[in-house]
Amino acid sequence: MSLGCTGPTLGRRTFLHVGVVGGLGLTLDQFFRLQARAAEADAAKAAPAKSIIHIFLPGGMAHQDSFDPKPLAPIEYRGELGTIPTKLDGVVFNELLKNTAQVADKITVCRSMTHGEAAHERGTHNMFTGYRPSPALQFPSFGSVVSHEFGPRNNLPPYVCVPNQPNTYAGPGYLSSAFSPFSLGADPADGNFRVQDLTLPGGVDDKQFTARRTMLDAVNDHFDSKEKADGLEAMDTFYQRAYSLISSQKAREAFDINAEAPALRDEYGRNQAGQRMLMARRLVTAGVRFVSLTYGGWDMHTGVKDGMRNQLPVFDQAFATLIRDLDRSGLLDSTLVMVSSEFGRTPKINANAGRDHWPKVFSVVLAGGGVKKGFIYGKSDSTATEPEEDPLTVEDLAMTVYKQLGIDGTKKLMSPGDRPIDLVRGGQVRRELIA
Repeated sequence: MSLGCTGPTLGRRTFLHVGVVGGLGLTLDQFFRLQARAAEADAAKAAPAKSIIHIFLPGGMAHQDSFDPKPLAPIEYRGELGTIPTKLDGVVFNELLKNTAQVADKITVCRSMTHGEAAHERGTHNMFTGYRPSPALQFPSFGSVVSHEFGPRNNLPPYVCVPNQPNTYAGPGYLSSAFSPFSLGADPADGNFRVQDLTLPGGVDDKQFTARRTMLDAVNDHFDSKEKADGLEAMDTFYQRAYSLISSQKAREAFDINAEAPALRDEYGRNQAGQRMLMARRLVTAGVRFVSLTYGGWDMHTGVKDGMRNQLPVFDQAFATLIRDLDRSGLLDSTLVMVSSEFGRTPKINANAGRDHWPKVFSVVLAGGGVKKGFIYGKSDSTATEPEEDPLTVEDLAMTVYKQLGIDGTKKLMSPGDRPIDLVRGGQVRRELIA
């Protein structure tokens, strides 16, 4: 390869290793990597969503008994619970969602979510990764992808699970374990709540803490010079982030739910749903990019009416407060809230007054982060059996969520064996959802 009319002729390998890019001492391959990173950073800056709160309702919440009631269907389909009008003309929710009905003008309800996985594990995998399960590969969760693409902000973990990582599908999959979530290790609703690993061990003062970090850095430098195994790199990343957390007053404050005004804690509800959602709001306010939280158990094969009466009002209070709180603090436009479950429930009530697994159609809720406000996307048929209009696939949802974050869903990530894998395989951005 000739670099001009005069001077030496360089081979391809030599050319790539000459550090002459703008006098920066970079090889060209490093330069191109930096360019790609810069382009991704620019896309993220321009994206409306800076953070995500994913509220997952494990077990499969009945769509007919929540966000997609069918009041005109026969009672064996509609169930025994009534409906309540919302702020949207002609739109009703289940009667137990009285608070959420009052913030319906700030959210989008997707009533045509669909996939084909009726087993809990497989449906959960879908909703945490955007992929159908594969025996050949463990796919990364949305949170781990966000962690991989953007990294920490404000000395906080990029991806946090409240209270703990709920399942293996919420993990990093084929990505390095460095992109695993940070788990609180305790429930914010507990009276003696304290985040695991966020304080110095007994008997260790700040001076000892600093000395131990210096020794760790020396050990890391030694191993870095010997090998670059994923396990070592991941361990180093975890140690660095742990030290950043423990040494940062702002980071410790982010996890201190007791700093919230008692009246606001009461508004959310002094229970698991309320305090977990309040903690999620605290974390995204402080700079966490992705918070995943779970609440309740929605696998109601028996007694769905009583089951919903026990769990839905608590969720309703907390969720509506979260939306109002984000809105009045100016964070709703930059925080994408997503409520999902692994599937819905059967259209017809079973012999045990419950509903069984049903992935053909169910509901998810989106709010903030640049999605439309006061919008119903898609439609199920008259008995909530299948989509009637605008079916929304798992891949479509993933592509749309990534776009709102500034991540290109067509990008490929490298899996073990240097095999490139699509971030989302198929699917399209549902622009009808975007404001």
